[in-house]
Amino acid sequence: MSQQNVSRQDLPEQTEMHPTRWGDPARARPLPDEARGLVEMVFGVDDRPAVDEAPLAPPTVDAAALADLRAAVGDAHVRTDDATRRLRTRGKSTPDLLRARAGDLTDAPDVVVRPGDHDEVAAVLAVAAARHLAVVPFGGGTAVTGGLVARREGFGGVVSLDLVRMKRLLAVDHVSMTAVLEPGLRGPEAEALLAAEGLTLGHYPQSFEYATIGGFAATRSSGQSSAGYGRFDALVVGLTVATPVGRIDLGTAPASAAGPDLRQLFLGSEGTLGVLTAVTVRVRRLPAVKVYEGWRWPSFADGATAIRTLAQAGLLPTVVRLSDEAETAINLADPGAIGGAADAGCLMITGYEGEPAAVEAKQAAVTAVLTGLGGTPAGTAPGEKWAAGRFDAPYLRDSLLDAGVLVETLETATFWSNLDRLYTDVKAALTAHLGEPALVLCHISHVYETGCSLYFTVAATEGDEPLRRWQEAKSAACDAMIAAGATITHHHAVGWDHKPWYAQEIGPVGVSVMRAVKHALDPEGILNPGVLVP
Repeated sequence: MSQQNVSRQDLPEQTEMHPTRWGDPARARPLPDEARGLVEMVFGVDDRPAVDEAPLAPPTVDAAALADLRAAVGDAHVRTDDATRRLRTRGKSTPDLLRARAGDLTDAPDVVVRPGDHDEVAAVLAVAAARHLAVVPFGGGTAVTGGLVARREGFGGVVSLDLVRMKRLLAVDHVSMTAVLEPGLRGPEAEALLAAEGLTLGHYPQSFEYATIGGFAATRSSGQSSAGYGRFDALVVGLTVATPVGRIDLGTAPASAAGPDLRQLFLGSEGTLGVLTAVTVRVRRLPAVKVYEGWRWPSFADGATAIRTLAQAGLLPTVVRLSDEAETAINLADPGAIGGAADAGCLMITGYEGEPAAVEAKQAAVTAVLTGLGGTPAGTAPGEKWAAGRFDAPYLRDSLLDAGVLVETLETATFWSNLDRLYTDVKAALTAHLGEPALVLCHISHVYETGCSLYFTVAATEGDEPLRRWQEAKSAACDAMIAAGATITHHHAVGWDHKPWYAQEIGPVGVSVMRAVKHALDPEGILNPGVLVP
């Protein structure tokens, strides 16, 4: 095994996201002309400035608790200033941003604590348990379902456990093709460290530029290349976790029959059962070539049948996604040209990564299947445009919010035989509750032999009560998901927002199991209270 410790100084200083926007503030842009024209035509423009640097309530953590936290991680790594607290307030859902833009930062943590390793995490948890402080593990701050908002009632304050100092590649095994990563590494940082070893993780969710390794694991993230590389939980082979009752190390072999797989307790646990301090992942060789292309289909149903055929034949490309007619019509696959003219029908994006011969062979096999099913090749231009703008949609969302347009996303998954019902029912629920004018768009984003996920994007006028309007529409959509027998979330996680429907999905026995596990690992209930566990 090649052991490697990489100092944090070897990585560029990270850019912080603005409290009221997504991503790098320097990349914020007004709407492109074509997009603004579409907005004016469909919704009208109602420019809405955001409140900058809203005041925060004073921290409630007492001096004795602060002294204990400083003893655990060092004085320099305990922050109570307003600027730092603002940056660790909530996530980046549209409701999160609407509240922040209105000057509401009431969920700001009282103190931001930055441990440097597993032992310091454990020390912070010990202080929090003794002082009865709520602890919210914080990675990249990209949560979109309320997973970074702890219940305050009954606690002496809220600690944001900021993992920003835990950014090392701890080990690489070139024989077994695994790597051990600390949880604070952002997606690009992890890929840069692995690339120096000739490796890649291949996990590229839309939040890739800011989300972290720990966050990927804690929310069961799924990347845009999941058809080729797998979901993040499928990439995890081992975990080290700090819990309030002690350390746990999981993953001693590629497969095991030694009882239930306890890794699954912590994957998707959203910081409620423990803090992930090291994640061992499966890695691949860096691809020598990457090829992306587009295909046209007469209808969403035709394209979905084609994807299912590929999945069940074992011929999935590295990337495959299918936009419905509405999403294709406004060119959402190319955020930089939103509102531009697009051909009729549905756009499919396929991508191939690997060694040249393997890519050529897979592309030829997929092309034969898609052509035989009635697909029309659209060349590499659509695929290259999608790849160039694959992380830009959240910036477009912010620009639309600036113009008074409510934009948000939600997702689900189901089996192939249930796809038509789920698609129809969720779209109908959103349309009925958003009213006119509104756009409801959808694409298939992740694919399996047995089914797929559906990712919906909505746009509507904000009006006077945008939060209430969205909450009513999303509740109706979630009701439709559960009524259709689908999951409440495929990769956005549960947080606060999905808890009522999560309880319905797992049933009363499942709820009792979750509560029992929570009590066993976190008897004082300090870890992200109110999140996930019904």
